[in-house]
Order: sequence, then C-alpha cells, then structure tokens
Amino acid sequence: MSSEIFNRLNLRGFQAGKQIQKAKVRTQSRVALPLNLWRVYGAAKRDKQARFTALLHHVNVTALERAFRRLKRSASAGVDGETAATYEQNREANLRGLCQRVHSGTYRPLPVRRVYIPKSDGGQRPLGVPALEDKIVQGAVAEVLSAIYEVDFLGISYGFRPGRNPHQALWALHQALMTQRVCWVLDADIRKFFDSVDHEWLLRMIAHRIADSRVLRLIRLWLKAGVLESGEWHETVEGTPQGAGISPLLANIFLHYALDLWVHQWRKRQARGRVIIVRYADDFVMGFQRTQDVGRLWCHAPTLSFAHPSDHPSLCGVRSASGSPSGRAVCGKPARTDL
Repeated sequence: MSSEIFNRLNLRGFQAGKQIQKAKVRTQSRVALPLNLWRVYGAAKRDKQARFTALLHHVNVTALERAFRRLKRSASAGVDGETAATYEQNREANLRGLCQRVHSGTYRPLPVRRVYIPKSDGGQRPLGVPALEDKIVQGAVAEVLSAIYEVDFLGISYGFRPGRNPHQALWALHQALMTQRVCWVLDADIRKFFDSVDHEWLLRMIAHRIADSRVLRLIRLWLKAGVLESGEWHETVEGTPQGAGISPLLANIFLHYALDLWVHQWRKRQARGRVIIVRYADDFVMGFQRTQDVGRLWCHAPTLSFAHPSDHPSLCGVRSASGSPSGRAVCGKPARTDL
C-alpha cells in the first residue's frame, strides 16, 4: 500500500477517535504542551535530523510538579516507602531539593521494587515499582522527550502516546481490513520485550535525536538502577521495567527504529502487494494482500523475538466477500497457520 493511502487511513482513525472522546483526550498540541515544550516540538518538526543538546533545563520545579500531579495517589510505594500523600505534606521543599539534585548531578535513582501480577494464560507478569522521586523525574523527562518523539513516531503506532488509545488502534485496523486489499492477517507480539531491551542499542537510538549528555546519563542510571526482589538487589543488564514512568516512551523509541521504520521501508521497497500494520506497544497486526509477502517479510525481518499464545505468530486467511480481491472480511472461521 502506498504511504499516502496508509497515512490517510491512520489520520481518519485518529480523527474518529478524537471525535468519540473529544472531552477526554489531551492531544500533543498547543493546549496540552507548556510554551517551552511547544518550542521544542516546533524545533523538532522543523528539522527532523536535529539533535537536541540542551534539554535538562526544561526539567525544572514546575515540570517536576506537573509530573507529581500526574501520579496516581493510590499507587504502591517503591523501596523508599514514600507515597504521594506523605510527599505532598512538604511538596514545595521536596521538589526544590529534587530539582537541585537533578541539576547538580547528585541525584541517584533507587532500585525498582519487583512485584508480580497474574496473566491471563496462568503465568505471572513482572512489574517494577520505582521510588516516588524516580517516578517524578522520569515523568518530567518523558514529557520533554515526548515533545520531540511525537514528531518522529509514525501513524501506525498507538500505544502509550498522547491523544491515542486502544479504540483508535482497533478502528484503524478495522478500516484497513475492510477497505484495503488484505487477504492475510499476521498477529504477533514480541516475546518478553520489556525484559529484553538491549540497553546499548536503546541508548544509541535515543542519541539519534538527543545529544544532551545529562539526559542520556539519567536514562542510563534508570536502566542500570537494578531490581530489589525479596530483599535482594539484582543487576539489570537488559530490559526496562514495566511500571516505570519512562518505560513506555523508551519502548516506543526502540520499536520505532527496530520495527516501525523497518516495516515502512520494507513495504515500499520489497512488498509486491498491499501491506498494512497497526502497533500497540509490543503487540502488532499486519495485513497482506499476497501470501508471498508474508514469507518474504519473515526472511528479512530484524532479529526480534516474536511470540503468540502458542509461542508462534499466527497467520489468518481473510475470505473475500463475493470472491473479489477487495479483502472485506466476512463471517466464518478463517484458516490459521503458525509460523
């Protein structure tokens, strides 16, 4: 599928979602962004190759307070035992001291407290609970970085982005399946993605846009802070903890380079038929007009580990209404193949 058609398709999905949740969704716009970050956003938009060398000054007391206000008051405490309620009692002094430590280089993140929640398949999903001040600084830094990366991220990405939600991802996928020539659907997710992100590759990807060594140092400190589980500290050599405020953005940055841009280029250069993709965090669905493109993509795919409930991606055939190549799905059980 041409990039023009695909971009129009995703734009329709985005606009429909905005109309459905007009009162609830805050978009990355002049209204949602503070003036200083709106300027960062504008600079990133004007020059897609620009590297930002001075960003940490945007992480000031005001930004830290915004990040604190966004925290859930009922969230679990990290290893420090500090809650939002206790921090609130001396909020202004606490935030001023935190800002001073961030800018003087004396701020050090604490290990992440490891907890487990049940998964639908009977397993357990590890979650990380950062210390309260680490959540605040991560939220402020993520706000600054989002002003840059919202310019770069493609329309196919819907997870953990301002103004986007799962309903819009489903709507865009529905529109693609019903209006484009999609005969095969590939449903996949990346096995243990948050636990296996390569730190050095991630930092190299971030360095494409971020040249502020102080911000890069903070991200490295968070990645290397370690995990506290059952009273024992464990080093983290890879991965970014699910539950950390910065993790969704870091995951989107990594997959933007490792998956989204790769698929976008492959579709233009290698595909013989229409190809669509919708991604939400580490889950994605692709649609193909020609089955040959599925095998061709799998041969050229980057070295990511893909998983499905059966530990294999599933490929479903979509029957065409009246036998035409329109790709419109009709009722009936599709063919399914594990790759």
